[in-house]
Amino acid sequence: MAQERPKTPRLTRSDVVKEYLTAYNSVCALLWLSIFGRVVLLIPITGVESVYQAAGDITKWTQTVAILEILHSTFGLVRSPLLTTALQVSSRLLIVWAVVDRFPAATSTSPFYSSMLVAWSATEIVRYSYFVLNLRGLAPEYVTWLRYNMFYVLYPVGILSEAMLVGKASEAAGEPWRWVGWGILGLYVPGSYVLYTYMIAQRRKVLKGKQAERRSRAATQ
Repeated sequence: MAQERPKTPRLTRSDVVKEYLTAYNSVCALLWLSIFGRVVLLIPITGVESVYQAAGDITKWTQTVAILEILHSTFGLVRSPLLTTALQVSSRLLIVWAVVDRFPAATSTSPFYSSMLVAWSATEIVRYSYFVLNLRGLAPEYVTWLRYNMFYVLYPVGILSEAMLVGKASEAAGEPWRWVGWGILGLYVPGSYVLYTYMIAQRRKVLKGKQAERRSRAATQ
């Protein structure tokens, strides 16, 4: 009697989503690592003036890829709130396309462009790496700690740098676009508050869960 072949397990929707998100986050982590490396290596050698030439295009397109994250939230692939995700992605797209790309003479050689890229890329390297490791059940505690503590410093640096670039572009734009730029700056206060408080709430939730896990493990030993 012929032996039956073992059945190949079927991939479920959650399996496909997990593999897709792992690949997406891995690629994004590598792209932001490339941006970070270009910036920190160039600044000591040639100064901030050459950063845009070396990292401007890859930053624009890497950030544009993040539009997918709005779709991830919309279709329930991730648990991130749609409003918060859309706010962060759209604000960065505004910076890279409508501010820096449109007014490079006023913005690209500014130290604030370089400080923005350092803040963005450092944040995203840790964020995407955390997502990859967490999806595989491998996230060490130090990566979790970095994910939910680095933003205390990097978010203000990034937001201040973005605001300064918007101001520089507004001055270069002339009437009536100057007033549009100042209007955008006015939205930075409530927008930044939403993003910052969301991260604080997430930090509290995640780290509290980690503490509960440690207590549970200790109780069973």
